[in-house]
Formats: sequence, C-alpha cells, structure tokens
Amino acid sequence: MSVASVTPADLTITPRDRRFGRDEATPRWWHGGNPYASALYNALSATFPKGEAFFVESVRAFRDGAPPRLAEDIRNFTTQEVVHSREHDAFNKRAAVAGYDLAPLEAQVEKRLAITRAKPKIVSLAATMALEHFTAILAHELLADPKHLAGADPATAELWRWHASEEIEHKGVAYDTWLYATRDWTRSKRRKVKALVMLYATRNFVVDRTAGTIELLRQDGITGPRAWAGTMWTMWGRPGMMRKIGAAWLAYFMPGFHPWNEDDRHLIRDYDAAAPAFSTAPPRQVRRARKAA
Repeated sequence: MSVASVTPADLTITPRDRRFGRDEATPRWWHGGNPYASALYNALSATFPKGEAFFVESVRAFRDGAPPRLAEDIRNFTTQEVVHSREHDAFNKRAAVAGYDLAPLEAQVEKRLAITRAKPKIVSLAATMALEHFTAILAHELLADPKHLAGADPATAELWRWHASEEIEHKGVAYDTWLYATRDWTRSKRRKVKALVMLYATRNFVVDRTAGTIELLRQDGITGPRAWAGTMWTMWGRPGMMRKIGAAWLAYFMPGFHPWNEDDRHLIRDYDAAAPAFSTAPPRQVRRARKAA
C-alpha cells in the first residue's frame, strides 16, 4: 500500500452470533415511549439488510490478491455483517407487526444502491468506506453515552449495543481495502475521490434518514411542524447524536486520516463484559458466508 494502515496489529474481529427479541413483541414506541427516537432508530434499521449486503459485496470485490491479514479481516467483516443483516431484518419484521410500513424506506435504499452499483466498483468501495466511518462514529457515540438508549426496550437496546460494538471492531476493514485497491493512485486523487464520495454519502444519509423518520411519524399520526421539530431536536438537539459526531466526521477529511487513529476498543471490551453470554459458533447461514468469503 502506498499509505500504511494503522489498524492495530493485535486486533481480532470476532463475530458474535446473537439473537434479540425473538420471543417477545417489540413495543411500537420502544424507545422509552418516545415516538421521535423510536422512528429515527427504526428508519436507520430499515437500511441495514440491504445496505450491509452492499457493504459486503463492495469489499469482497477487492478481496482477490489482498494481503493475508486483510483477506482474513474481510472474511470476518463479512460474517459480522451477515449476522447484522439477519438481526435487523428480524427487528424490521417486528416493527411491521407493530404497525409500521417500512417499504417506502426500503425502496429508497434500493434506489440509492442501484445508482451506486451502476458506477465502477471502486465507487461502491468508496461509498462503503464513507458509510462505514459514519456508522463507526455513530456506534462510538452510542456506546460512549448511555443517554442515547436510556429507557429503551431492553432487548432492542441490546441489539443496538451489540451492533455498535461490532461496527467499531471492523471499522478499518473497508478503509484498508480502499488503501489496497487504490495503492497505485496518487495521494491527491485518493483524497479527492474520498472527500467527494463522503460529502455525497453524508448528504444522502442525512436527507434519507430524516425523510424516513418523518414518514414513520406520519404513520403514527404525527405530522407537520410537530414532526419536524421532534425529529430535529432528537437528531441535533438532545440527545443530539448527529451533533455529537461532528468532530469525528470532520476528521475523515484530514491528511493522514485512518479510522483507527482513535483506538476505542475499550468500548468493545466494556460491552463484552456487560453483555449476556453469546455463542461463538456461527449458525449455518453464517458458516456459508464465511466459506464464500
């Protein structure tokens, strides 16, 4: 690579095969009875089954010939993302049982992905790299500040904490794949493409998640200024997840950036120490994904 990875040498990406909320109904306003927070997280969850499959596809396109360490990281990244998709698909089905129609949100995700897939594969990888950084900094904030899930349905809160821990753990994989795939590029070309794709991805992320939240609130009968005020306050005011990740988002554009410039593995260790016991033996669908990777 023309730019060195700073992924910790002793990092192990460990798929945690867990299931959440299978034997219980998820409350419609599962986030402490707050319709705005519930809608925001539901809107985000609606993106994961299709979005994370796209991430896997984008990274695996550059697996052949990759250094052994990177190839192994891609394999474990794939396994983690397969389980994330499975669990959020199950959560989304419970949201549907609770009365929500996620089809409009899922259609918008598919529309965005179709546009990106029509471009060269390196564009898909750049989009994945940008969105993986976005999810990693959201995950960091989610685990670092318990206020974000305060009062939430326990099984659903545990789903989000588990997902966040693994997003942090594999946060460098797409970036290291990018460094490998663009190893013959000039530094200025790499920086320009990376920045432009991040700006585009951020614009779409913010616009689409806001619109998705407003749509789910509409399904709750909350519309107009009330819906917009509640959504903006939840995203940007208090607890203000989007506001709080601002500095970490800006770091992406700095020279010498790498996701592991901040080693936040203590958040993973804290999660693992507090989480209920989980199985390390992957289910059949995950074993198939590992074999394919």
